[in-house]
Amino acid sequence: MAAADERVDEDERALAGPTRPGSLADLYRERYVPMVRLAFLMVGSTTVAEDLVQDAFARMHRPWDTIEHPKAYLRTSVVNACRSHLRRLALERAYKRNPSVVAESVPAEADELFDTLAALPARQRAALVLRFYEDLSEADIAVALGCRPGTVKSLLHRGLAELRKVVEH
Repeated sequence: MAAADERVDEDERALAGPTRPGSLADLYRERYVPMVRLAFLMVGSTTVAEDLVQDAFARMHRPWDTIEHPKAYLRTSVVNACRSHLRRLALERAYKRNPSVVAESVPAEADELFDTLAALPARQRAALVLRFYEDLSEADIAVALGCRPGTVKSLLHRGLAELRKVVEH
């Protein structure tokens, strides 16, 4: 219930007008942990997620004064960094033909649903995480992923179909 109360508070703040953090340090204190969680859900590794989020904050330093919506900019930056990381991993695996290149092995007691989420294609996983973890609308997901809202609907539908297969068995 606390998460719902936090979302209501965020919605009320959004209606009151845009609130821009005073500094990059303020944004870091406020959004670091949620962004690491988001990145972890996309890449499956805490250490990689922390590195990707740190890099996203570092890239925001120079253009800080020109960024109108820092939270949205940061989220998009983290999602893009995760996608780039996953593409690099796929390329490494393709060239090396060595499955041990994967960032981290999943523990034996890992949740079957999380395993299925991790096995989804990167765009489907990103769409599902942004929709159900970040609670973004399809339009916002489309902006974050750089695609059309119809593509987001398709990604969500296909990703949910795969997850349903696991839940039903």
